[in-house]
Amino acid sequence: MTSPTPTYSTLLFDFDHTLFDSDASEAGAFAATLASHGIDDPLAYFEEYRRINRALWHGVEQGSRRPDEVGVLRFEQLATSVGFDVDPTVMAATYLGELGANGDLFPDARKVLEHLCERATLAIVTNAISSVQRARLDRLDLDDYFATIVISSEVGVSKPDPAIFDIAFDRLGRPHTDATLMIGDSLSSDMRGGANAGIATCWYNPSGALRSNDHVTHEVSHLTQLASFVPPDRFG
Repeated sequence: MTSPTPTYSTLLFDFDHTLFDSDASEAGAFAATLASHGIDDPLAYFEEYRRINRALWHGVEQGSRRPDEVGVLRFEQLATSVGFDVDPTVMAATYLGELGANGDLFPDARKVLEHLCERATLAIVTNAISSVQRARLDRLDLDDYFATIVISSEVGVSKPDPAIFDIAFDRLGRPHTDATLMIGDSLSSDMRGGANAGIATCWYNPSGALRSNDHVTHEVSHLTQLASFVPPDRFG
């Protein structure tokens, strides 16, 4: 006999690559930034930028870097790698502004949030630079869906450190951990972080990637599948 799907009354969401199309945001922001600095053919440099950026954010996950260090460092390293004659600080500032102005939610994300927020308490727990994430959230008018938004650069700790989850729990009035679910695309920060915090996890895996750790409680390929993890109503 198949066990019924458990339900959760508190849902913690990652933002980038889970609700928000960060790849499109990055590509648009990078092209606009390079154009503003007189550099043609941004696609020639984008993959090197992404390699550098991923490595720096991995450092954030490992606790060896702060989120607010990433903004300038990635352009310092890119300028050195490809030979740009630019001021990395100025380029970084332009890029942060463009990141906030570019990109949108994944298809169905808003509809899913509208459905879920009627049946559970929602929050965001994100590793990010505050100015970028706040600009996106404001532009997309998302604040009303979430009881709290915890951004790593604002609180001084990043996923997968359980301390960032403790901050979210405190702001939410200490919900029961067995009724709380972490939803995200990253095995190393979201799934490991949720496991470190002692809560269930749901891996958003639209590409069907192979699982590389054992911190996943549930797995979905589409955001609409999250409806099965909440009660039919707030009192169910």
